[in-house]
Amino acid sequence: MAEIFELFVPGRLCLLGEHSDWAGGYRRIDSSIHRGYCLIVGTNQGISARVHHHPNKLIIKTTLPDGKVLGPHEIDMDADELLKIAEEGGFYSYTAGVAYHVLCHYNVQGLFIDSNKMDLPIRKGLSSSAANNVMVARAFNKVYDLKLTTRGEMEIAYQGEILTPSRCGRMDQACAYGDTPVYMIFDGDKLAIDEVPPKDDIYMVVADLNTGKNTQKILADLNACYPKSGGKIGEDVRYYLGPVNKDLVNRAKKILRAGDAEQLGALMAEAQRFFDMFMAPACPQELLAPKLHFILSSPEVAPFTFGGKGVGSQGDGCVQFVSKGPKEQKKLMAKLKEMELEPYPLTIHSNIENKKS
Repeated sequence: MAEIFELFVPGRLCLLGEHSDWAGGYRRIDSSIHRGYCLIVGTNQGISARVHHHPNKLIIKTTLPDGKVLGPHEIDMDADELLKIAEEGGFYSYTAGVAYHVLCHYNVQGLFIDSNKMDLPIRKGLSSSAANNVMVARAFNKVYDLKLTTRGEMEIAYQGEILTPSRCGRMDQACAYGDTPVYMIFDGDKLAIDEVPPKDDIYMVVADLNTGKNTQKILADLNACYPKSGGKIGEDVRYYLGPVNKDLVNRAKKILRAGDAEQLGALMAEAQRFFDMFMAPACPQELLAPKLHFILSSPEVAPFTFGGKGVGSQGDGCVQFVSKGPKEQKKLMAKLKEMELEPYPLTIHSNIENKKS
C-alpha cells in the first residue's frame, strides 16, 4: 500500500506591491529599472489534498468549492503529453505543467492527487492556480523524497505555471510559505525572500466585488510602459512601481512586523491614492474601478476598518480591508454581504515568541 500524504496549501494575498514582480523582471534587460518589492500573505482558505504514488500516470480528482467533483482524470506521465496539455490551457494545464517540469528534472514516476477540499475562491485574485501548482510540487517532493526546500517548491510551481497561457508573476508562489507573511524583492531573475511574522494578530477581510475585470488588458497596458516607453504616463507607471512602491512596501514591512493594524490600514489607503494617481491613467477602462472606489469610500464600512485597497492587478475584482479587530471583522463581513459582495476572513497570526518578549 502506497504511503498517503495529507497536504494543505493556501491562496495568497498581495498586501502591497502588486505588479512589482514582472516590473522588476525587466532588470534582466535594463539595470536602470528599479527592483520590485511586495508583501504577501497566505489566505486562511486553500486547497487540501491526499496524494500518493502511481506507477505511470498522473491521476487528478478535484472537489470544487461548490462541492462538484471533477475526475478522476488520467494523464500519462509522458513528457510530450504533459507539455501539450499544459500549453493548451484549461483546468488541468497547471497540474500538467508542474508534472512536466518535475519529470524533466527528477527521477519520478506518477502521482495520484485527490484535492478533496477547496474553500479557496477560483479566479478571484487569490492565486488558486498558484496554490494548486505549489500543492503539486509539494506532492512530488513528499512522495519521492526530493528534499526540496520551500524555495525549491516555489521554483518548480513557477516553472510549471509559465508553461501554461497564464504567465503569472513570481509573487504568486509565495503561498508556499503558508500563513506567514513574506517580503519579496524582484531583481531580474533573482528573488530574495524574508519572512515577516507580526507581533500581534491582524484581522482583515477580502471581498469579491462581483463585477469582473480584464486582467490581461491591465497587464498588457502596464507592460507597454516598459522598459522606457509610454511618454509621461509610462514615466508615472515606472515611478510608482519603482521608488514609490519601494517606500510603501518597506514602511509596510516595519508596520506589519510591529503588528500595527491601524498604521497598516492607513498605509494601504495611501498606496491606493498613489496607485490611482500614477497607475490608473495607463489603463483607465479597468483601473478607474468605480465599484472598488465606491466600496473603499463607503460610510457604511468606515466604522469597521482602518483602511483598504484593491487586490492583485487591481480593478473591479476584489477589495481588501484591515479591520479594527475580530468583532469588527465579523461586522464588516456582514455589511459587505448586505452590499451584495462575497467576503472572506483573513487573520494574519502573530509570532508568539515576539508577542511574549
